[in-house]
Amino acid sequence: MSSGFGRVLVFVYGIFALSATGRSSVQLTTKASEAPFPYTLSAFAAVVYVVATWALATGRRGVATAAVGIELAGVLLVGLTSEIWPQDYPDATVWSDFGSGYGYVPLLLPFVGLWWLHRTRATEHHPE
Repeated sequence: MSSGFGRVLVFVYGIFALSATGRSSVQLTTKASEAPFPYTLSAFAAVVYVVATWALATGRRGVATAAVGIELAGVLLVGLTSEIWPQDYPDATVWSDFGSGYGYVPLLLPFVGLWWLHRTRATEHHPE
């Protein structure tokens, strides 16, 4: 990641990787029986953030694009299901309620990530 914005993106993904990993670890180890499916999805989100961070930091564009695409699908799916069945989500997860507990950054981040990946790919192939 040579650009300043690319570094910021890696930093933000890294923060989300740490945060989601910490939150899902606590949820799975202390209260998994309360909501096993949402807390398992929370752990899945953590893995997605770790992979996205690694791929963005190491320039693995294909892996980064796939991880960020999975992130977007997860945020939309979990956000929707947590709105429809809020009783199934007794504690917030990184993707529940479209990331409202994180200032909706989980909803916006994959759009920004995909935009940046597309934009930097275009400038690599067609330098200005």
